[in-house]
Amino acid sequence: MHFSSPKMVCETKIVADEHEAIPGTKKEAMMWGSPPSGAALSPAEPKDERKDGVFIREFERGDEEEVRRIFCEGIMERIPNTAFRGIKQQPRIQFFYALLTVMCFYVTKSVTLTCCAPLILMGARYYYSRKVIQNYLECALHTDMADIEAYYMKPTGSCFWVAILEGHIVGIVAARGHEEDNAVELRRMSVDSRYRGKGIAKALGRRVLEYAVRNNYAAVVLGTTAVKLAAHKLYESLGFCRTGQSENHRLPGMSRSPLERLFFQIRHSQYRLQLREE
Repeated sequence: MHFSSPKMVCETKIVADEHEAIPGTKKEAMMWGSPPSGAALSPAEPKDERKDGVFIREFERGDEEEVRRIFCEGIMERIPNTAFRGIKQQPRIQFFYALLTVMCFYVTKSVTLTCCAPLILMGARYYYSRKVIQNYLECALHTDMADIEAYYMKPTGSCFWVAILEGHIVGIVAARGHEEDNAVELRRMSVDSRYRGKGIAKALGRRVLEYAVRNNYAAVVLGTTAVKLAAHKLYESLGFCRTGQSENHRLPGMSRSPLERLFFQIRHSQYRLQLREE
């Protein structure tokens, strides 16, 4: 299989409750010229921090197994979300599937076959969603997630963090600096499904914003294919604004065959948080 370069693997997976809040973070505060109230940011700030019982520290080599487990779990959750929830975001595909169902009745005159048609279509969506997302996961595990230390910890302007709760790694997030536009990309955010609803995702997101401020970046950007509304509300609560959206995003590992294009579609949204004017 041909894999894309690490720079192409830039999806963000994020899971969080809609109504969690981080002290000092305001939805309307789009410019971070100075640190939010109650959250002093300085170059001398310790690398590790505790927020509401969550201990956030930089990645260590011994974390690899748990980090990859959380990452893989988060990616695999996309299969049913994309296959079933995602169709709500594709009105043209809904119309086309309905048309196919009507044509089935017109051609076969069979009520039984016509009733089975939607089930067959949904089964095909699940099959292709699983195929594409597993290829994407394999691609990610052979690029940046293959050697987290080399890709995120050694280069200047990049970092990877883990969230610890009750002695367990429960969440991950990465930052990747882009010097050409003086921005940090928030990447690879995911929370263990057993520990959701505890503010962990917001604490991780906050960590990336603090990192960007301390390192004098002008903005934080991210791209996401998340289907759940909660993920998008989380970005907005951290101060991000949506800057773009594409309906037929191509993931690394996709073949773009006619059947794949018929049964797999995914929406990609871009967000940006301007920290200061340049």
